[in-house]
Amino acid sequence: MTGTRRVVAAVLALALGGFAIGTTEFVTMGVLPEIADGVGVDIPTAGQVISAYALGVVVGAPVIAALGARLPRRGLLVALMAAFLLGNLGSALAAGHAWLLLARFVSGLPHGAYFGVASLVAASLVRAELRGRAVSSVMLGLAVATVAGVPAATWLGQSLGWRAAYWAVVVLAAVTVAAVLAVVPATPGRSEVTVATELAALRRPQVLLTLLVATVGFGGMFAVYSYIAPLTTEEAGLPRGAVPWVLLVFGVGGVLGTVLGGRLADRALFRSLAGAMVTLGGLLAVVAVAGGWAPGLLVTLFLLSATASVLVVTLQLRLMEVAGEAQMLGAALNHSALNAANALGAWIGGVVIAAGLGWTAPAAVGAGLAAVGLLALAASALLRRRDRRAGPVRTAPAPAR
Repeated sequence: MTGTRRVVAAVLALALGGFAIGTTEFVTMGVLPEIADGVGVDIPTAGQVISAYALGVVVGAPVIAALGARLPRRGLLVALMAAFLLGNLGSALAAGHAWLLLARFVSGLPHGAYFGVASLVAASLVRAELRGRAVSSVMLGLAVATVAGVPAATWLGQSLGWRAAYWAVVVLAAVTVAAVLAVVPATPGRSEVTVATELAALRRPQVLLTLLVATVGFGGMFAVYSYIAPLTTEEAGLPRGAVPWVLLVFGVGGVLGTVLGGRLADRALFRSLAGAMVTLGGLLAVVAVAGGWAPGLLVTLFLLSATASVLVVTLQLRLMEVAGEAQMLGAALNHSALNAANALGAWIGGVVIAAGLGWTAPAAVGAGLAAVGLLALAASALLRRRDRRAGPVRTAPAPAR
């Protein structure tokens, strides 16, 4: 096994990529008014760039994961992060709204596949009993981005122009490429895997139901988060300078939720997943009713972020549990589904805002989406109970060493 210090350095390098991805994914919400002014559109129209990134993840994650399963994993990680760098460079240089939409779509393509490959590499570097911690450490990079990267990049975008936020991500991506090349050991792909092997996971009912939970149920959170800046300023009456601090509160909740999610999943994965979904729906309803009261909004957003992060972790583990032989695709599909939720939430939030229903209307719609996610989860529970009565469920094998 690789020495402990080399393992720690490698996992940190992989987490740095997650930090860069988390920063670019969420900073757009923080500088959305500036983007709208900069490219000459209204805020709901500017919200389409959030959906463009998310759609890139949805398309890229399954395609790249299936096609890249046989490739050496360190080389694939470097290629994915280089593509991510180019997409963010295009975002920083975009001449108008249409070019920005294209650049954000390209930026999203490597997202899910990067997390899938990075999770497998991290798991391969440690003993079996430490694999969960290694994978959660990679995911923690994304959560920490909401605490440090997103507020800092939002402040940078508000102070120097929205393009500066994407230039900061370009730098982070370049550092990640160098770090992965320097400290992540060469890891072979799985030569026996085919595209058909990976895509077979999409025929599993439990995989499809879990993806539906993630896509629809989690979409409610993004319906709120996509418009968190105007919700803060227009509805709660806080100054524009408070937006980075609101994002910081949201980010701290995400970090704590990521840590808590791993522990809850170790105790009872499916029950923790169901509990998080119920709590998410309730918190979205609170935002819809009391979003105009600034102190209550801050507390609710903190709890909403923590709950959503528990949901992310439990969904990730649930997909890896039910994906069977499709290791890389199972690891990547969670991010594909969550970004489908991102696209759905941003779009439906923009629709209700444009209809004149107010800045808290996305939260009300989000609570409804969470209820639909619960229905999918109930179907999964019934199927799970039937499978248990029929015999033991075959779960995914440990990642290849």
